[in-house]
Amino acid sequence: MAGYHRGMGDLDGRTAIVTGAGTGIGRAIALRLAELGARVALLGRTARTLEAVAAEAKGETLVETVDVTDRGAVEASFDRVVSRLGPLHAVVANAGIGGPDELDGEDRWDAIVRTNLDGTWFCFRAFEARLAEGPDPRHAIAISSCVARFGVPGIAAYSAAKAGQLGLVRSLAAGWAPRVLVNAICPGWVETGMAVDRMTEIGGAAGRTYTEMREQLLADVPLQRISQPEEIAGLVEFLLSPAAVGFTGQAFDPNNGAWMG
Repeated sequence: MAGYHRGMGDLDGRTAIVTGAGTGIGRAIALRLAELGARVALLGRTARTLEAVAAEAKGETLVETVDVTDRGAVEASFDRVVSRLGPLHAVVANAGIGGPDELDGEDRWDAIVRTNLDGTWFCFRAFEARLAEGPDPRHAIAISSCVARFGVPGIAAYSAAKAGQLGLVRSLAAGWAPRVLVNAICPGWVETGMAVDRMTEIGGAAGRTYTEMREQLLADVPLQRISQPEEIAGLVEFLLSPAAVGFTGQAFDPNNGAWMG
């Protein structure tokens, strides 16, 4: 790692891709990386939300509308990013969908696993093939979930896909070392639209309001709080810094004590 002397948080001249960048955790990560000087490609399925993030970002961004479950579309999107922003230094695979295994009688296994697990694999492989040259390591980060750590009834597909991301991270970390550091982040409840929808859904099934359900769920969390998207963005910032040069194949758990491994 000789020559890796970049100051913590200084991403000037680096090119990063963030998937699922239009809302929630992905939005916070994209804004943080742009603020730190990175050229950030914002990938997602909805142009309107991506363009809103691009307008807010303090730095150079590129909006790419893409479905991460389409491997060919991912490859083409990464090619356009490299053409516009330059070779890649980091990718944050954040795109995902959650919820129950069945919705309105429809089995959602394929859609959930395809988006969360296959989509991460497609993005990581496309990234590894288009790396920037240089002495410092490149970074691939998967946004997993605390449900990769323990079982939750009714969300087998989501739990399996998120646990699969951890196996993928460990395998790629071993295979791509030392050129690429590959890590995962496993958040607990985070203040996002997805969390609100899930709490509302759980509450409805239990005959409780969203507020009542939120209070009940957080009562079971030792710190009795919900994380903010900016906290996850801060952890990504750390993982991209020289302070984290010794971490690869790891899963980090910002879950307020919901799982202590």
